[in-house]
Amino acid sequence: MQSIIVEVNNLNKSFGNNHILKNISFKISEGEVVVIMGPSGSGKSTLLRCINRLESIDSGNIKVGDTFITDPTINIYELRKKIGFVFQHFNLFPHLNVMRNVTIGCTEVLKTPKEKAEERAKTLLERVGIGDKINAYPSEISGGQKQRVAIARALAMQPELLMFDEPTSALDPEMIQEVIDVIKGLAKEHRTMILVTHEIGFAREAANRIMFIDEGQILEQTNPKEFFSNPKTDRGKYFLSKVLHS
Repeated sequence: MQSIIVEVNNLNKSFGNNHILKNISFKISEGEVVVIMGPSGSGKSTLLRCINRLESIDSGNIKVGDTFITDPTINIYELRKKIGFVFQHFNLFPHLNVMRNVTIGCTEVLKTPKEKAEERAKTLLERVGIGDKINAYPSEISGGQKQRVAIARALAMQPELLMFDEPTSALDPEMIQEVIDVIKGLAKEHRTMILVTHEIGFAREAANRIMFIDEGQILEQTNPKEFFSNPKTDRGKYFLSKVLHS
């Protein structure tokens, strides 16, 4: 039996009078790839940020591995060792080269010896196809390469869970596929991943489950074939009519 990596129960989150997430509940098993889809403003990114404690929550609880992240006594830095987060806009350190961007978490947070951290970084950068960019700075590489550095940085921490928030939306169209290919490779390795994305091809091919969110509520949860061929809600049908023909 696969262990549960993420468990969310009755999660609520508001910003002022705006109720963003409404009684969200779900579980994700080890090795599962879950794609969260929905219109802009539906709460997808906020949900990821709550799981990583980048946002506080108003009520409910979230468990990652064996840790209740909503426990006010937890060490937030210990929690984030478990969770790799790839942001929409890369969030690389502009004053550090590619190697240092990938190793800084290992050396500063995990206290990995520099030589071992660099060995791991070289392996990961080769794996994502930019082993020749080790000494380059973020300003010297393309958007697609920056995002692959960000993925390598997340992997270097050896997390239990990987989360991606619109990892291709800031990229030029010709760079999208190179990033998608890297993420597909991770899916084939049965890594536990949550992705917010509108990349339909990736969702069809690599996801185990589609979670469709609108107005802060989960309206559908099913496998990609079922969701894309036979959405159960009118809102799901309308959403797909727009994204499939855009």
